[in-house]
Amino acid sequence: MDAAPLPDWVIPPPGGFTADGFLRMRDLPRHTELIDGSLVFVSSQRKWHRRVVDLLKDELKRQAPETLRAEREMAVRLADRQVPEPDVFVVTAEAYERDEPSTHYFPEDLVLVVEAVSPESVDRDRETKPRKYAAAGIKHFWRVEEVESRTVVYVYELDPATGVYVPTGIYHDQLKLTVPFDIEIDLTRVSNY
Repeated sequence: MDAAPLPDWVIPPPGGFTADGFLRMRDLPRHTELIDGSLVFVSSQRKWHRRVVDLLKDELKRQAPETLRAEREMAVRLADRQVPEPDVFVVTAEAYERDEPSTHYFPEDLVLVVEAVSPESVDRDRETKPRKYAAAGIKHFWRVEEVESRTVVYVYELDPATGVYVPTGIYHDQLKLTVPFDIEIDLTRVSNY
């Protein structure tokens, strides 16, 4: 009995993968990301992660103005070797409604990116991805964590002078913001979502 050949993506090319090559790959595990030219595979998520992603996506969708749309878990081509898949994000209605590309968005399409931190993604969600999103010019970033059984949202905004995110608030139980649009979310609902 002959073994099936390995998929092309098992062995990286010299110098790593590029965004163009990554976006053409087939049969990758769900939610695979390209970070610094390397494939990153996501492990199974905890219930809290699924619930908080669902709650934030639903609430952002409900509260966004007509010019914006909420999405979840779709590729964003940030640069030649960077294609993360944010947990939740808000894009322009124009980008959301266009036919092509149908597999990914571009940084200029995004208004807000949200990452819900899992045990296996702590370093990526706290350090690597925020730096990549800021370098790509995405103006708003939220990091969401479960701290002592409570959902906490760390809110950041891009400083145009330095090109890095600066913290603008830490929210427990209730998230209430006026940028990038008026948002009010009861974070205690995560456990019942």
